[in-house]
Amino acid sequence: MIIVGHRGARNLWPENSLSGFRRLIATGADAVEFDVHETRDGTAVVIHDPQLDRTTEASGAIRDLDAAQVLAARLRAGQGEQGGPAGECVPTLDEVLALFRPTKMELHVEIKTDAAGELPPGAIARLVARLHAAGVAERSILTCFVPGVLEQVLAVWPQGRVLASLDHRSAEMLGGIGRALERYAAIPGCLVAVQKTLLAATWDRCLRALGSERLGAWVINEPDEIAHWLRMPVRQITTDRPDLALAARAALSR
Repeated sequence: MIIVGHRGARNLWPENSLSGFRRLIATGADAVEFDVHETRDGTAVVIHDPQLDRTTEASGAIRDLDAAQVLAARLRAGQGEQGGPAGECVPTLDEVLALFRPTKMELHVEIKTDAAGELPPGAIARLVARLHAAGVAERSILTCFVPGVLEQVLAVWPQGRVLASLDHRSAEMLGGIGRALERYAAIPGCLVAVQKTLLAATWDRCLRALGSERLGAWVINEPDEIAHWLRMPVRQITTDRPDLALAARAALSR
């Protein structure tokens, strides 16, 4: 069972922050999930939303701003139970990859579309190139909610690994859970992380369509949820509280 720190560990520390990633490494988590956007001048930055407004003290759409503007955006104070250092800013993808390079952690790199739901031309190829340049490509998994994006990844990088995120909204947009599972099952080797309530409601269908080695659950944060999903035949759980998940897994192995 692989335990994935969601946006680092956003319930503990500021999401998608270098300080949070450093602390996640110290927990011994198996994997990390983080999000990538490109700025107007083509710099890959690690932040979840297409706008700066929610998680930083700045505002504006990342795709409309130069790297210097985005990288100067200070993260909002008070994020996560334990917080982070004052004055911390949005990191570049290269900074994040350099931080994880010495570890053995699996990297779940989520490809985010911009505020218009689009990707800049060539963004996937540039991302793949950055993973190779950083020496982490072999333990990276590129993720997205959009199946067409995952298919583009494999067209650019046939040896790459991909993961689809699936929730009620994305399943509905794909024509329902049955059609969504068919679509993702047809993508070679595609893992599927299913939102916890959707997975619980459609467990038998998901397991039949994908098998346990291609199936994950997210976001699993509460102790009772963690205990439940650790006992289920899934490849991974994605959590904002990897500390609780790691402790629960250790207790089960005793």
